[in-house]
Amino acid sequence: MEKPVIATDLELTDRSRQRIAALCARYPTRQSALMPCLWVIQDEHGWVPAAAVPYLVDALGVSEARVHELLTFYTMFRTEKPAKYVLQVCRNISCHLLGAREVIAHLEKRLGIRLGETTPDGRFALAGVECLGACGHGPVLQLGKHFYEQLTPARVDAILESLRRDVVPRADTDRLFEEDR
Repeated sequence: MEKPVIATDLELTDRSRQRIAALCARYPTRQSALMPCLWVIQDEHGWVPAAAVPYLVDALGVSEARVHELLTFYTMFRTEKPAKYVLQVCRNISCHLLGAREVIAHLEKRLGIRLGETTPDGRFALAGVECLGACGHGPVLQLGKHFYEQLTPARVDAILESLRRDVVPRADTDRLFEEDR
């Protein structure tokens, strides 16, 4: 008996669909590919829209409950459209000792928001995160896959000025997925 195709409103590029198909083939069962497939969708959209749930149910043979379990348990998956630029500042002990508190205070003042908030225009969100894995180079800010290290208020101002012009400034480090290299 052929499985019915569930129509969804999820838009994906051909490249993302190919990545999902490759992930399904890589794992012993399609269901095992759920987390990596969520990453592919979030990579393309910047978040995991509700239309992804029926798409994944159909593509992977998982239940809606299973998709929602992962989306609500893991904090790295976003289920709401994020700000255009999500600035994540490490506030773990190493970065804290190297000046993260001052960097966060400077960002809050410059953006007019507090940690966990988004500017009224939806352009910037500011998040405090735990350990970005660059403990010797703090304070550190992550913007997508771009990492900015050894931050100072002047460096933060330069980053914000570039972003206001919609130019992502050159990062100290870019963390890419293996297939993006």
